[in-house]
Amino acid sequence: MTDITASTFIRQDMAGERPAPVKTTGFVGFVRTRLLNSPTNILLTLVSALLIWFTVVPALQFLLVDAVWVGKDREACLAQNAGHPVGACWPYIAAKFGQFMYGFYPDADRWRVNLTYGLSVALLVPLLIQRVPGKALNAGLFLFALPVVAFFLLYGGGLSGFGVSWTASVLSLVAESIDTAGNALVRAGDTVPVVGVLLWALGKLVVLLGLLASWIVWPLVGLRDLLQASRQPVWTDLVLTGLVVSALVFVMGGGVRAMRSVVATAATFVGIAIVIAVMGLDRGGLPIVDTRLWGGLLVTLVVSVIGIVASMPIGIALALGRRSTIPLIRIFSIAFIELVRGVPLITVLFFATYMLPLFLPGNMRIDGLVRALIGVALFSGAYMAEVIRGGLQAIPRGQAEAASALGLSWWKTTSFIVLPQALRHVIPGIVNSFISLFKDTSLVSIVALFDLLGSLKASFADPVWATPTTAFTGFAFTGLIYFAFCFGMSRYSLLVERRLNAHRRN
Repeated sequence: MTDITASTFIRQDMAGERPAPVKTTGFVGFVRTRLLNSPTNILLTLVSALLIWFTVVPALQFLLVDAVWVGKDREACLAQNAGHPVGACWPYIAAKFGQFMYGFYPDADRWRVNLTYGLSVALLVPLLIQRVPGKALNAGLFLFALPVVAFFLLYGGGLSGFGVSWTASVLSLVAESIDTAGNALVRAGDTVPVVGVLLWALGKLVVLLGLLASWIVWPLVGLRDLLQASRQPVWTDLVLTGLVVSALVFVMGGGVRAMRSVVATAATFVGIAIVIAVMGLDRGGLPIVDTRLWGGLLVTLVVSVIGIVASMPIGIALALGRRSTIPLIRIFSIAFIELVRGVPLITVLFFATYMLPLFLPGNMRIDGLVRALIGVALFSGAYMAEVIRGGLQAIPRGQAEAASALGLSWWKTTSFIVLPQALRHVIPGIVNSFISLFKDTSLVSIVALFDLLGSLKASFADPVWATPTTAFTGFAFTGLIYFAFCFGMSRYSLLVERRLNAHRRN
């Protein structure tokens, strides 16, 4: 056997120096591994750099470097007075800023719009932050209390001009129409020999429905007359009513265990009373500002927010209706979705603005902004229905079957098991619909509503600021506003998506 010594496995000379490692971290590593790691990526990097050089750099130079920041009229933004290429005319934006934000809303009442903005932000921000407690109360205030307060702030008026009298008048008109139709059927039954009995019976049934409707309307009409004739402040009656209801809740709820309900009930009535007392709703309220004077970002936010909030329940109802096993509900949902999705939004707006009044009774009028809101909500709800239906189809059938085996009803299965998972799957599609709706609000300018872009175009008619760069500056300013809102919604949706899908990460 060969003698193996230790020197056989021991290196006798020094190893050569190794080359320095390729840097894979930091800016240099990013360039090497992401931008210049292949011929294709090198070509794409060069093309992107040229595109940025010829687009972004001139845009920044126009908006910031060569821009005019101070001036009183168009003379400050003309090239012959500057001595160099003139960029954006920011004094024009400063002069028209109020028009862009409020439209033609009266200057003395613009604090009402600012207060509405402040209340909206104060309620929305805690709702979007996950760790802030009291989400149920916050959502209730944002979805139910804020719209009513915002209406009285933005439009004005008192209780006699809002829900009670308007609702009572509409329901009274409906009850009278039902009674008239029933009597007409009864008279037709008396003259038609063959199906006269059926028409007579149907007419009597319709008359009975009209009578029941009038019984339902009667208390509301009485409340309307009481509010209009009462000399006492309504908020005092609300406080007394809140105390009585709180006492009833305390007695019926079983003592101490009902304390939370008592506090919530009392706080609700007291809050309503405070709003009525502060805003003077029982004394005529704030001065009425017609919606034809609204404009700018105010109209854009009103239309987009109401459309976004209303599209979710409409979309959920239509998506569930399209999957329903009841033929009438399924056919109606399919017909509505396909009909609305088959026409452009501008057609829906034209129909809601100009044709809908033709189908209303002669003494009934609906505000133009309200008609546009109805059209936008129905249109966006039809698109939202298809997005949500895609999420419902992604849920395995075994989920509903397991819930049924546990004895859960269809409503509980849909509300607590199927629908939450479906909405989590389609968060990108939902937010994409929201962003599209926010941008599509610019179409309301075609039906005589001055949104942000409509106010911008109206400002071009002012000869005081007629310069070659006025239009570019205005569109750049509004584009930045649209980008800020859309980008914010996109980033927040990614945050929500990551938080809800954290259990799927490996």
